[in-house]
Amino acid sequence: MKLHDGISGRLREFVEAQPMFFVATAPSGPGGHVNVSPKGMSGTFVVLGEHRVAYLDFHGSGAETIAHLQENARITIMFCAFQGPPNIVRFHGRGRAVPVTDPGFAELLKLFPDAPDHHGARSIIDVDVERVSDSCGYSVPLMAYEGDRDLLIRAHERRSDDDLAEYRQRKNGYSIDGRPVFASPQ
Repeated sequence: MKLHDGISGRLREFVEAQPMFFVATAPSGPGGHVNVSPKGMSGTFVVLGEHRVAYLDFHGSGAETIAHLQENARITIMFCAFQGPPNIVRFHGRGRAVPVTDPGFAELLKLFPDAPDHHGARSIIDVDVERVSDSCGYSVPLMAYEGDRDLLIRAHERRSDDDLAEYRQRKNGYSIDGRPVFASPQ
């Protein structure tokens, strides 16, 4: 394992070339569920500096990452080389979710000009990276990348802004541990 001063040079090139990454978060204390989520789609991850990254967070089946970030801000993002030389890169940091309803969302959204869809995004996850490391990845399998799936984009293009707001309330109102995320105030 090697520690890096920041995200630059070949390390940055490696990260930006990966079609997939994983996000891990956990609640504080001994209770609750640790969450790991696969992420992808070209143009949805950006390196904003040597110690800052962000990604588009789309409407989906759960909102664990947002719930955990609201509670303690801890996040790890991991990239694996599935093609070419073996490598694993991890960013440990403190993140925040900027929901589509936040006044700052529109400005941050401009950082993703190459994203295949903006309409289906429910938030932007903005991460201050405190630790950058890489390791060998010798046991990560070689796999061929065939392309991005368009199922999520197609599902959201059928929904209006009001439909997506209702979806957030109904499907992402609470985390699996009962933490409020997009729930309506009672």
